[in-house]
Amino acid sequence: MTTYIVVADAARARIFTRDAQNLEEKESLVHAEGRMHEGDLIADSSGADVHDSPSSPVRSSSERGAALRHENELFAKEVAQHLYNARVGNNMEKLIMVAPPKFLGLLRDKLDGPTQKLVTHTLSKDLSKASMADIQAAVNDLR
Repeated sequence: MTTYIVVADAARARIFTRDAQNLEEKESLVHAEGRMHEGDLIADSSGADVHDSPSSPVRSSSERGAALRHENELFAKEVAQHLYNARVGNNMEKLIMVAPPKFLGLLRDKLDGPTQKLVTHTLSKDLSKASMADIQAAVNDLR
């Protein structure tokens, strides 16, 4: 029985498989835009920040963070697609998700229904840069 374990944040996702007690890293996805600052994401094509332009209006508070949220959603969708592919390829029987609370919520929202049904545990914690031993210890009791 193969359990998939996704350990992610907004910029990196590590996908592990576990058969019995053996944890193996299968894939690592990187989304550099998830680490960028909002201003870097919304710079115009000439490289000037839209906030510095005298002709552009100041962005409202509801617009602040929109570019970063969009990038986070794009990455969550990419991770969800990898999990979908594993499920339809009959490679995944269970799924454990480990991520900081905000990204965990985004990732849950992007999973299709049948893949959501395979989620047996979630852990609201950022272990994306943790060692294999630390990840193993965190998910060891999650079956």
